[in-house]
Amino acid sequence: MDVRQKLDLLGAAAQADLACGSCGEGQKRVRDDVGRWIYPAVQPDGKKIKMLKVLQTSACEKDCYYCATRRGRDVPRATFTPDELAHTFDQIHRAKLAEAIFISSGVAGGGTRTMERMLATAELLRRKYAFRGYLHLKLMPGVESAAIERALQFADRVSVNIEVPSSEYLSKLSPAKRYTEELLAPLQIARRLITTQPALAKKTMTTQFVVGAAGESDKEIVARTAQLYNDLHLARTYFSAFQPIANTPLEGHVPTSLMREHRLYQTDFLFRKYGFTFDDLIFDPRGNLSLESDPKSAWAAAHPEYLH
Repeated sequence: MDVRQKLDLLGAAAQADLACGSCGEGQKRVRDDVGRWIYPAVQPDGKKIKMLKVLQTSACEKDCYYCATRRGRDVPRATFTPDELAHTFDQIHRAKLAEAIFISSGVAGGGTRTMERMLATAELLRRKYAFRGYLHLKLMPGVESAAIERALQFADRVSVNIEVPSSEYLSKLSPAKRYTEELLAPLQIARRLITTQPALAKKTMTTQFVVGAAGESDKEIVARTAQLYNDLHLARTYFSAFQPIANTPLEGHVPTSLMREHRLYQTDFLFRKYGFTFDDLIFDPRGNLSLESDPKSAWAAAHPEYLH
């Protein structure tokens, strides 16, 4: 498999990950003539950029029930060596097709070993190719603190997809993953490093939820989101409405409404821009946000005393 084929395969495999900032109304994928996967994104400073979003490898030892690259699914696999991926992006960057890169990966050989390959790519980009643009690295489940520190040294932003609001729900989607030790802990370590090391003070973190795959309520997702903002000072939270994938254990599961995803984004905006708290939000008896009205309108309807 040549580099162009790898890029198309590993770019396509990365498209479900929204934590690089390429989401929202009007955001569409832009492809060049060789099928490289380039997306519109927004940097932490608000600048709009084009970002290559790619996996280091689509090989994965995890068997997450919702995932297109899960271990038990018969799909083509590919792997970039650090040299291949760094050189390929350097060519894309020099051709002015993309200004930024987001690197994620399937887990192959454990979280730390997988992270080492991603870090090798990042180091080549920064040192060999003198890339000074925006770089986002996904932190692998259970990665060691030394690797997290190196990731923060190379990347502008790091992220961990916690997927669900609690370990109870994670057991329904990814029984082999440990919620606190493998998903929350890397974010907590990254936050401590950002707080205690002045050189890392401007680095940021994000996370992502898969909405509706495990039967969780909006109230549970929003409660966890609020906690993450309060405790870890995340820059953003992303939400991906679950859509079933063929040849996975959840292929017969009902897809999640895109409006539900949209309502969660509206709630997130109220947290980040308007100073809303969890207690300000209105949920139905099942713990979900209204699909008929936006959360700000629901709050206003519940508080007529502020309308006079």
